[in-house]
Amino acid sequence: MSFEDVVVDSVKTAAGALLLAGIPGSGKSTVAAALAARFVRAAHIEVDRLQELIVRGGHWPTPEGDPEADRQILLRARGGCLLADSFAAAGFLPVLDDVVVRRSHLDFYRAQVTAVPLHVVVLAPGPDTAWERNNARHKKLTTNWAFLDEAMRAELSAEGVWIDSADQTVEETVDAVLAATGLTPEG
Repeated sequence: MSFEDVVVDSVKTAAGALLLAGIPGSGKSTVAAALAARFVRAAHIEVDRLQELIVRGGHWPTPEGDPEADRQILLRARGGCLLADSFAAAGFLPVLDDVVVRRSHLDFYRAQVTAVPLHVVVLAPGPDTAWERNNARHKKLTTNWAFLDEAMRAELSAEGVWIDSADQTVEETVDAVLAATGLTPEG
């Protein structure tokens, strides 16, 4: 097969990109996957997974703080944004999910996603629900990150659309995200 005449980018770019933010256990990855599945063309970009690409020298965030981990948070966010722009240019709705609790981190996303408008949705079921969900899933965390909920509410309360998904099913949360952003699945 010859790739000489293959065009990667679409005549019609995606209508936007979506960032699902929240604390660990808030349902970001589950909702992002279900939301992307509703579209004819969509890509789920689980930003935590980009951290796993680092073979040596990776630093995961800790409650104590680590400047190198902070740098790598932005490194993986930049990678996610590059993927989002690439998928959007090819006509796929990019759905990113990441733990975003600081305004500076959100501002970084807004500066890096340049191909299409970035819709920001914060999943905020509350720290107790997030911890319960964490303990019921396969990728359990050993650290309770509930304290991030307070930081997120303090720094991002006026940013994006907030959805309290504590008493919602995944499908109900997806419906709420679609209604709040105005994004509509095609065909």
